Amino acid sequence: MSATIDQAFVKQFQAEVHEAFQRQGSKLRPTVRSKTGVHGASTVFPRVGKGTAAAKARNGVVPVMNLDYSAVECFLQDYYAGEWVDKLDEIKTNVDERAVVANAGAYALGRKTDELIIAALDTATQEAVGTAAGTTDTDGLTKAKVLLAFEKLGAADVPDDGNRFAVVGWKQWSQLLQIEEFANAQYVGDADLPWKGMQAKRWLGALWMPHSGLTKSGNLRFCYFYHRTAIGHAVAQDVMTDITWHGDRAAHFVNNMMSQGAVLIDDAGIVRMRAAE
Repeated sequence: MSATIDQAFVKQFQAEVHEAFQRQGSKLRPTVRSKTGVHGASTVFPRVGKGTAAAKARNGVVPVMNLDYSAVECFLQDYYAGEWVDKLDEIKTNVDERAVVANAGAYALGRKTDELIIAALDTATQEAVGTAAGTTDTDGLTKAKVLLAFEKLGAADVPDDGNRFAVVGWKQWSQLLQIEEFANAQYVGDADLPWKGMQAKRWLGALWMPHSGLTKSGNLRFCYFYHRTAIGHAVAQDVMTDITWHGDRAAHFVNNMMSQGAVLIDDAGIVRMRAAE
């Protein structure tokens, strides 16, 4: 590395990438069970089954719940997002121009984080599809599909504790806005959101949000109604930025990197809503 590299530029650029990632990099990470500081190529998320309470006789032995313990392994992968930054004075002194490159790296890593979570959601098997009108694959995202997913979560004793989320495509978000019960409900203000600058609202005890990266299979968009604990997201290395000076190019190479993974923990806590698009 050249001794002429501007350390102030490096430190400020790193701070901007991290801030951008936290502010707008990932939409889904705050909605799942996340573990940081993982050491190694994988980590384990424990899964605990339902317990059963029972009475006991006076002075008798307290009955045990016989909980079903199991573990789900989450493998981590390394991801990179690099870019060349020419050593021009306007890049080094103009905050707006430098922020463009910083945000690009943060967005790329954020999209990858969401891709990992969506891939884990796609492995779920429960679906809100039936023979009733409005629940077939020829329909968009209808109130009937939403209520069927809602019923399935309730029937599976998925906690209604404020940690339920629903993610839909933008087409499906428009369809929801045509449902009176959804459109007329009060929108959630910025103060109630765990992240800023996005559309979201509460309905049926869940936080609903649109997302452009949901899987589309043929003409079907996969939307999800789920509980936070149903998906695990692990981080060995959060967003890290390395900047090196290359004199032959008269430019800095900005390398943004992270090591993360996601896995399905509890299939009962996720319901897929297939919507024709």
